[in-house]
Amino acid sequence: MAPLVGLVGKANVGKSTFFAAATLKPVEIANFPFTTIKANRGVAYVRSPCVCREFGVKDNPNNSACVDGIRLIPVDLIDTPGLIRGAHEGKGLGNQFLDEVRRADALVVVCDAAGSTDEGGQPVPPGTHDPLDDVHLFEEEFDLWLQSIVAKDWERAARTAESKREEIGKHIAEKLTGLGISRSHIQTAHERAGLNPFKASTWSREEFARFVKELRRASKPLIVAANKADKGHSAENIERIRKEGYRVVPTCAEAELALRRAAEAGLVRYLPGDKDFAITSPDKLNQSQLNALEMIRERVFERWGGTGVQEALNEAFFGLLDMIVVYPVEDAEKLTDKQNRVLPDCFLVPKGTMSKGFAGVIHTELQESFLFAVDARTKRRLADTYLLKNNDVIQIVAAKAKK
Repeated sequence: MAPLVGLVGKANVGKSTFFAAATLKPVEIANFPFTTIKANRGVAYVRSPCVCREFGVKDNPNNSACVDGIRLIPVDLIDTPGLIRGAHEGKGLGNQFLDEVRRADALVVVCDAAGSTDEGGQPVPPGTHDPLDDVHLFEEEFDLWLQSIVAKDWERAARTAESKREEIGKHIAEKLTGLGISRSHIQTAHERAGLNPFKASTWSREEFARFVKELRRASKPLIVAANKADKGHSAENIERIRKEGYRVVPTCAEAELALRRAAEAGLVRYLPGDKDFAITSPDKLNQSQLNALEMIRERVFERWGGTGVQEALNEAFFGLLDMIVVYPVEDAEKLTDKQNRVLPDCFLVPKGTMSKGFAGVIHTELQESFLFAVDARTKRRLADTYLLKNNDVIQIVAAKAKK
C-alpha cells in the first residue's frame, strides 16, 4: 500500500490552502475556523531528478511526469479537519480528526508561523500567539487519544506477557495494526522510553505515558510546515521551533497556490519546488497582479528560497519515510517496457527494499516467480536479496512475465 501523508494542525492556519496548492484540487478556503469539516484526500507530487538525462534518452512517463529532467511522482495527501483542545474527548471535530490521522504514515503539522491566530483559530494581531503551542497542541491531543486506546486491556495484556516471559509488543501489536502501528514501532518506543518490555505490568503511569509518546513519534513521524512565513514575526518564531528540535520547513501556501494557478493559466513559468519563476505573459496581467507577483518574489523567494510547499512534501516522503525512487523496465538495454516506452514508470519504495520485494510492487506474479533482476547501468544480474538504491533502474526477470 502506498504511503499516506496527513496535513494536521489547528483551524485557520492554512492547511486547506497548502492542500489545494499541493494538489490543485478545489477545496473550500476561507479565513475562519473549521472551513474543512471532513477530510480531503488528493494526489500531490514529490520531486526528484529524473535519470533520463544521465542515460541521455527522451523518456515517455506513464505513471508520473517528467518536466525538464525533473520527475514528478504522485503521492497521497490528506487534509484533516482543524484540531481544538479536547479533541481526544470528542470536542469539535475531534473524533473525525483523530480517526483520519491514524491512517497517515507521516504528518505535516501546519502552524501559523506569524502567530496571527489564537488557539481556537481566531485571527489575532501577528506575533501575539506562540506557534510552538500549535505544535504542542497536536502532540498532546494525539498522545492522550492514543493513550486511551492503548490503555484498553493493558493490564491483562501486560500480566499475560509477563507470565509467559514475552515482550508486551507481542500482545498489543494486533490491536494497534489499524492505527498504522507495527511491532517494530512498539519495540522502538519502549527502547527510546528506556522501559523493560518484559515488565510492562510494573510501569508507572508516567512511564506508560512516555511509552505512548514514543509510540506516536515512531509510528507518526512529523515535520512542521511553518506557514505564513512571509508575514511579520515569522522568522524569529521559525528559529525558536527549530531550537526545540523539530524539523521545520518555512512555507507560504498562498504564494504556491497563486503561482500554480498562474502557471496553469500560462501566465508564469513555474514548477513546484523551483527557486524562482518567470512571468511569461505580462500583457495578460494588470498592474496589481504584477505587483503581487513581485511581492511573492521579494517576500517569499528572496527570503526563503521558495514557497516551501514542495520542500515539505519531499521532506515528508524522502526524509521522514525514507523512501527511494526506483525505475522498473522490461528491457535493460533499451530502458523500455513492452510498449517500447522509455523509462515509463517509477515507484517510491522504502529504503531497504530488496529486488524480489520490488517485483511484488509491480505485480504479485513477478514476485512469486522471480528469478533475478538486471541492473540497467552495469547489466549485472542481481539476486533476490539485492538492496535497491535511489534511482536504480532495474529489469525483473521472472518465470511468469507480467501480462
